[in-house]
Amino acid sequence: MIITSLTNNKIKELCKLKEKKYRNNTNTFLIEGRNIINEAHKAKLLKEIYLLEGKNIDIDVPITYVTKEVMKKISSTDSIPDVVGVSLKKETSSLGDRLLLLDNIQDPGNLGTIIRSSKAFNIDTIIMSPNTVDMYNPKVLRATEGMIFHINIIVRELPTFIQEIKKANYKVYGTKVDGGINIKDTTITKKYALVIGNEGNGMTEIVGNLCDEYLYIKMNKEVESLNAGVATSILLYEMDDKYDTN
Repeated sequence: MIITSLTNNKIKELCKLKEKKYRNNTNTFLIEGRNIINEAHKAKLLKEIYLLEGKNIDIDVPITYVTKEVMKKISSTDSIPDVVGVSLKKETSSLGDRLLLLDNIQDPGNLGTIIRSSKAFNIDTIIMSPNTVDMYNPKVLRATEGMIFHINIIVRELPTFIQEIKKANYKVYGTKVDGGINIKDTTITKKYALVIGNEGNGMTEIVGNLCDEYLYIKMNKEVESLNAGVATSILLYEMDDKYDTN
């Protein structure tokens, strides 16, 4: 079967997943491209796929073929993919010992990079404030390169969450452009949470005041700051390296 009509009811329902409220209602979201679809399939979260007519894919889920015009309607990118999929959202698991807290990250590319780097450097759980950009934003998903299916992510009010984990003996590290301790000179505890603030304003005051220690990255004085994705990746690499040597 090939869907050729842009007004097909199945396509209309699929396009609704571009809106957050429908993603929440169905507990599903759209993904585009073979790489992220393969990652969703590995995680056993891929529900179905829509494939451009004339293309092939070796994945054992229901497949619906569509025309180029229909694929363009489904897709959120300028370049038309040859496949899109519907994925279930990953169920959350226990926190683990190594946490990353995101305080109002707004740029989708930054969030996607942070998710990918978190998996690379062994973060157990990412905790996002409610006003952080939606993790199922198409730009976020593309930047994760499929790692969104392989890491625990939850949304919580950070001040309350930080107070809870401190009772469980997590040390909370905040971040600043300057001041505090050079990341290379600090000691990383077994149970920790690293807080990354908003791209323009940093951590909110209430979250910053709850941190036990502040870290910074030493860099060339001519560079005022790094973007949140790059800075987080450097911090996570350094913390992972120190954690391994504890």
